[in-house]
Amino acid sequence: MGTYVICAVLAVIVIFAVKSGLSHFKGEGGCCGGGGGSIIVQKKLNGPVILKKSFIIKGMKCDNCRIRAQNALNEIEGVLAKVNLKKGRADISCDRKVDDEVIKAAVEKCGYSVSE
Repeated sequence: MGTYVICAVLAVIVIFAVKSGLSHFKGEGGCCGGGGGSIIVQKKLNGPVILKKSFIIKGMKCDNCRIRAQNALNEIEGVLAKVNLKKGRADISCDRKVDDEVIKAAVEKCGYSVSE
Protein backbone atom coordinates (compact mmCIF):
# COMPACT_ATOMS: atom_id res chain seq x y z
CA MET A 1 0.00 0.00 0.00
CA GLY A 2 2.79 2.43 0.92
CA THR A 3 4.57 1.68 -2.34
CA TYR A 4 1.51 2.76 -4.34
CA VAL A 5 1.30 6.06 -2.47
CA ILE A 6 4.99 6.78 -3.07
CA CYS A 7 4.65 5.89 -6.76
CA ALA A 8 1.59 8.16 -7.10
CA VAL A 9 3.42 11.08 -5.46
CA LEU A 10 6.44 10.55 -7.70
CA ALA A 11 4.22 10.39 -10.79
CA VAL A 12 2.61 13.73 -9.89
CA ILE A 13 6.05 15.31 -9.35
CA VAL A 14 7.28 14.01 -12.71
CA ILE A 15 4.18 15.34 -14.50
CA PHE A 16 4.65 18.82 -13.02
CA ALA A 17 8.38 18.78 -13.80
CA VAL A 18 7.81 17.81 -17.43
CA LYS A 19 5.03 20.38 -17.86
CA SER A 20 7.17 23.12 -16.30
CA GLY A 21 10.20 22.14 -18.35
CA LEU A 22 8.27 22.21 -21.62
CA SER A 23 6.82 25.65 -20.96
CA HIS A 24 10.24 26.89 -19.82
CA PHE A 25 11.97 25.81 -23.03
CA LYS A 26 9.16 27.24 -25.17
CA GLY A 27 9.65 30.57 -23.38
CA GLU A 28 6.09 30.53 -22.06
CA GLY A 29 6.84 30.21 -18.37
CA GLY A 30 6.83 33.00 -15.81
CA CYS A 31 10.61 32.89 -15.79
CA CYS A 32 12.47 33.47 -19.02
CA GLY A 33 15.72 31.85 -17.87
CA GLY A 34 16.18 29.53 -20.82
CA GLY A 35 14.98 31.90 -23.47
CA GLY A 36 18.07 33.86 -24.46
CA GLY A 37 16.69 37.22 -23.32
CA SER A 38 19.75 37.85 -21.21
CA ILE A 39 21.48 40.42 -23.45
CA ILE A 40 21.14 43.91 -22.03
CA VAL A 41 20.23 46.54 -24.60
CA GLN A 42 22.43 49.61 -24.14
CA LYS A 43 20.54 52.86 -24.66
CA LYS A 44 21.00 56.59 -24.22
CA LEU A 45 18.38 59.31 -24.38
CA ASN A 46 18.51 61.79 -27.26
CA GLY A 47 17.67 64.82 -25.15
CA PRO A 48 17.71 66.03 -21.55
CA VAL A 49 15.63 64.19 -18.96
CA ILE A 50 12.33 65.98 -18.49
CA LEU A 51 10.50 63.35 -16.45
CA LYS A 52 11.31 60.55 -14.01
CA LYS A 53 8.87 57.83 -12.98
CA SER A 54 8.95 54.65 -10.91
CA PHE A 55 6.78 51.59 -11.37
CA ILE A 56 6.41 48.40 -9.33
CA ILE A 57 6.81 45.25 -11.43
CA LYS A 58 5.46 41.99 -10.03
CA GLY A 59 6.24 38.53 -11.31
CA MET A 60 9.99 38.81 -11.93
CA LYS A 61 11.80 35.80 -10.46
CA CYS A 62 15.38 36.02 -11.70
CA ASP A 63 17.92 38.30 -13.35
CA ASN A 64 16.79 37.17 -16.79
CA CYS A 65 13.29 38.40 -15.92
CA ARG A 66 14.77 41.75 -14.88
CA ILE A 67 16.70 42.06 -18.13
CA ARG A 68 13.65 41.10 -20.17
CA ALA A 69 11.51 43.79 -18.50
CA GLN A 70 14.29 46.40 -18.75
CA ASN A 71 14.85 45.69 -22.45
CA ALA A 72 11.11 45.95 -23.14
CA LEU A 73 11.02 49.36 -21.48
CA ASN A 74 14.16 50.54 -23.27
CA GLU A 75 12.56 49.71 -26.62
CA ILE A 76 10.10 52.56 -26.02
CA GLU A 77 11.25 55.71 -27.82
CA GLY A 78 12.27 58.39 -25.31
CA VAL A 79 12.56 56.01 -22.33
CA LEU A 80 15.65 54.91 -20.43
CA ALA A 81 14.89 52.27 -17.78
CA LYS A 82 16.78 50.65 -14.93
CA VAL A 83 15.00 47.68 -13.33
CA ASN A 84 15.86 46.49 -9.81
CA LEU A 85 14.96 42.83 -9.23
CA LYS A 86 15.21 42.89 -5.41
CA LYS A 87 12.98 45.95 -5.07
CA GLY A 88 10.74 44.88 -7.95
CA ARG A 89 10.91 48.40 -9.29
CA ALA A 90 11.59 50.10 -12.61
CA ASP A 91 13.07 53.60 -12.48
CA ILE A 92 12.41 55.37 -15.75
CA SER A 93 13.86 58.56 -17.20
CA CYS A 94 12.15 60.17 -20.19
CA ASP A 95 13.35 62.79 -22.64
CA ARG A 96 9.77 63.36 -23.83
CA LYS A 97 6.23 62.79 -22.60
CA VAL A 98 5.44 59.07 -22.52
CA ASP A 99 2.01 57.80 -21.53
CA ASP A 100 1.95 55.46 -18.51
CA GLU A 101 -0.21 53.02 -20.46
CA VAL A 102 2.55 52.58 -23.06
CA ILE A 103 5.02 51.73 -20.29
CA LYS A 104 2.61 49.33 -18.59
CA ALA A 105 1.75 47.60 -21.88
CA ALA A 106 5.43 46.96 -22.66
CA VAL A 107 5.99 45.26 -19.30
CA GLU A 108 2.70 43.35 -19.35
CA LYS A 109 3.58 42.02 -22.81
CA CYS A 110 6.53 40.28 -21.10
CA GLY A 111 4.14 38.58 -18.67
CA TYR A 112 4.60 40.78 -15.60
CA SER A 113 2.13 43.06 -13.82
CA VAL A 114 2.73 46.77 -13.22
CA SER A 115 1.57 49.33 -10.68
CA GLU A 116 2.76 52.79 -9.67
